[in-house]
Amino acid sequence: MKVFDSTDVRNVALVGHGNSGKTSLAAGMLFAAGVTNRLTRVDEGNTITDFDEEEINRKITISTSLASVEWSKKKLNIFDTPGFNLFMYDTKGAMAAADSALVLVDGVAGVEVMTEKVWEYAEGFNLPRAFLVNKLDRERSDFQRTLDNIIEVFGRHCIPVQLPIGAERDFNGVVDLISMKAFTYTPDGDGKGKEIPIPDSVKAQADEAHGALIEMVAEGKDDLMEKYFENGTLPAEDIISGLHDAVKEDKVFPILVGSALKNIGTDLIMEFMLTFCPNPTEHPALKAMVGDHEEAKSITDKDHVTAYVFKTVADPFAGRLSFFKVCTGVLKNDANLVDMRSRSQERLSHVSVPQGKTLQPVNELHAGDIGVVAKLRDVLTGDTLCEKGDSIEYPKVQLPEPSIAYAIGAKSRNDEDRMGNAVAKILEEDQGLRFYRDPQTKDFLLAGSGGQHIEVIVSRLKRRYNVEVELRQPKIPYRETIRGFADVHGRHKKQTGGHGQFGDCKIKMEPLERGKGFEYANAIFGGAVPRQFIPAIEKGILEAAERGYLAGYPVVDFKVTLYDGSYHDVDSSEMAFKIAGRKAFKLGMEQAKPVLLEPIMKVEVAGPVEFAGDLMSDMNGRRGRISGMDTKGATQIIRAQVPMAEMLTYQNDLTSMTQGRASFSMEFSHYDYVPALNAEKIIAAYKAAATGETDEDE
Repeated sequence: MKVFDSTDVRNVALVGHGNSGKTSLAAGMLFAAGVTNRLTRVDEGNTITDFDEEEINRKITISTSLASVEWSKKKLNIFDTPGFNLFMYDTKGAMAAADSALVLVDGVAGVEVMTEKVWEYAEGFNLPRAFLVNKLDRERSDFQRTLDNIIEVFGRHCIPVQLPIGAERDFNGVVDLISMKAFTYTPDGDGKGKEIPIPDSVKAQADEAHGALIEMVAEGKDDLMEKYFENGTLPAEDIISGLHDAVKEDKVFPILVGSALKNIGTDLIMEFMLTFCPNPTEHPALKAMVGDHEEAKSITDKDHVTAYVFKTVADPFAGRLSFFKVCTGVLKNDANLVDMRSRSQERLSHVSVPQGKTLQPVNELHAGDIGVVAKLRDVLTGDTLCEKGDSIEYPKVQLPEPSIAYAIGAKSRNDEDRMGNAVAKILEEDQGLRFYRDPQTKDFLLAGSGGQHIEVIVSRLKRRYNVEVELRQPKIPYRETIRGFADVHGRHKKQTGGHGQFGDCKIKMEPLERGKGFEYANAIFGGAVPRQFIPAIEKGILEAAERGYLAGYPVVDFKVTLYDGSYHDVDSSEMAFKIAGRKAFKLGMEQAKPVLLEPIMKVEVAGPVEFAGDLMSDMNGRRGRISGMDTKGATQIIRAQVPMAEMLTYQNDLTSMTQGRASFSMEFSHYDYVPALNAEKIIAAYKAAATGETDEDE
């Protein structure tokens, strides 16, 4: 593979809502640049960037893949990112390695929920942005309506640099407002336009839009503004340099047009990226911990080698693949670098550049370029590699926590033996997953961003590692507590010949504030209970509290004060006092008004404004308490506190309620009382299960 200087590289993330055409655009670029010998299709399952079996079957992008093209003697690294909310964590992780973002907007649907989400991500990474109004060949597509929608949501600095020729099925060309040239395309062709005079049907509109563009470019610079006022226009070279600077400084967000599926406008899109998107050396300096202090590291060849690993793939044949961006220096093949997290030395053998699932060897990579290497021992996503003796570490990307968890178990004994290793490999690859054991319910839980996300993982476990697992809804980790006070006497006395057993204690129980757990106070005076037996009473109480009283859930947030008791010189023992503590606890629970607690989740839902009423109504039906609402453009954000028990099926319900156009995040907030009617059902189910177990035992 050819080696490119930093200034000849462009790292562009294709981002946008699901089904906005990112993978089709990547396919068109690869065909136009001669990387592929035909125009590949998502529907045919043969695209370079959607190669995973799950992606082919579902016809959606699940994880970011990379490809590159050479165009006008420069290199364009293309990040084809997921657009559905369940896989957005992967989009965010990959954008850390990009230098600009092309936001695709469906010419029919306009700005959607995930369009705004990726915009926020790009802002967070200081990425210059441009728009592509795609699918203008579709029925009911409307460039002007979509343009107005973009400006309404993202502001007046979003301005067209291209106009479409024709509409819907007659869309066949593009007017470039920078050069004021027009190009027509053969639908499903090679993506290369044929220059024609600007058609009369769009000439007046093009002249007006050209003037507005020049005014916007001149607006931010005094020298250009002077020229503009003197001449009423700007020379071509000033337009190009001024627009490049304005894009780089986030002062202008250009809007392009095209049809990725029909390969219309593809060459102009690539020319635009190479001309107006910044190269890596123009990217703002990266924050890094150098030793024990923070420094800004500019992307340059003239420094020691550092690389940031932004993605890991567990390939069943090639092993672990680490995708990285060279941040500084020139990385040569077979370089020896140190992983700053594990402090292990790694040899980067067979450095390559990714072309979908194909790896193309390269001798060296300059700062800002993207590479991949296989079989690094200890390197994981978010790690920094640097030369021995250096101590440089780039910050990891903070990804959203998983929204939903399922209990997971192996289908057979053979699967059980292999499951742990297989899940560990999947976790290396997928940063949006968590795998852990609930200490209360004893379930193994696999947590992800939604039901479809977990389904994909289960399918991968079976396909890649021949491990079959079963999923079920996790048990709700209810807890029990008390609302009243108790003063009880617990005595254990048993005589069996010889030494007997005797333990006697008096305790007071009272409720504590939520989240305080358990407190044990010793108020014994005069040696009524010998000192060595006092911890045994506490242990007995804790053991009984762990088993629960109402429905078998741990009892929390209560205080026990031991204030009296008695003992026998011969028959008293730690075991006797432990049993006495258990008895006292059970008697105390009878008096202290026991109740069930349930976990309450902090939920944030983002969806189109037109679904706000349905979303609010649904939240209320789930016993949710609305805590706040915001509107951002066409997106309604609802914040609420909802019981976990009501959220187990929310992902599927939300998808059907909003046609998949809404997303949600969820995290634990606190415990609160279960309403009496719900508590009765939970307790009845527990007693029925306990009776069933007893019957089976008998």
